[in-house]
Amino acid sequence: MNEEFFRHIFKKQQEADAVPSNKEISRWALELIRLLYPEQSKRTLSSLEELKNEFNKLEIELYKMMEATKACIHCDNAKLARDFFEQVPEIYRLLNTDIKAIFDGDPAAKSEFEVIRAYPGFYAISFYRLAHSLYKLGIPLLPRIFTEYAHSKTGIDIHPAAQIDEYFHIDHGTGIVIGETCKIGKNVKMYQGVTLGALSVHKSMADTKRHPTIGDRVVVYSGATILGGETIIGNDSTIGGNVWITKSIPAGSYVYNTAEVKISSDNKSGK
Repeated sequence: MNEEFFRHIFKKQQEADAVPSNKEISRWALELIRLLYPEQSKRTLSSLEELKNEFNKLEIELYKMMEATKACIHCDNAKLARDFFEQVPEIYRLLNTDIKAIFDGDPAAKSEFEVIRAYPGFYAISFYRLAHSLYKLGIPLLPRIFTEYAHSKTGIDIHPAAQIDEYFHIDHGTGIVIGETCKIGKNVKMYQGVTLGALSVHKSMADTKRHPTIGDRVVVYSGATILGGETIIGNDSTIGGNVWITKSIPAGSYVYNTAEVKISSDNKSGK
């Protein structure tokens, strides 16, 4: 190995040292979520001024993370950080609708406190809502780190570019995949193992709509696979478990498998 190779690797290591780790970046998002929902931690603040100072500190940290990760080389990152925090009240409103959707839609939920503290669906949605707001501001890397962190904790994979309306309910959630160009309407409920994916993953399709559109008040049961950018699930539809859909479904539809299950009382194996 020649000297030029070592210099190249050493330069990359120096540049990497200036960038916060994914764990540090994700901690920032978690701190913001915990400020909005102190139910997630024991931490309490003593005054309104202390709360404002915490938000100001997080804004400064966001600016520093954007600078370090070269989030937008030709942008005013300080302004982008301010713009993001201007959106925080709307993020909070959306998250409150998600909490209500989960609590109202799950008979096992005993309180909204339980949803906030214990539900992986709300955890993943929280990181997604923050990530999506940053993504809309043109910041590419941080949103992906946020949603991948939530993915590692919950098994729920939501691309930060996906468009998800209010009152979103993820029940159980493990194994859910929501692709980059998905559009999901209001009051949608989704169970574990659902894939909203693309029919093709060819790189040439990067700038096209590759993932489905889910209408309002749709329920998608576990194991369902819905593929394709032109696939639209109409409002008020129910998608049964383990179905495979690549074409649009009209509003008010009920889609289900017709596999026959036989039960016999004659157990010849003797077990």
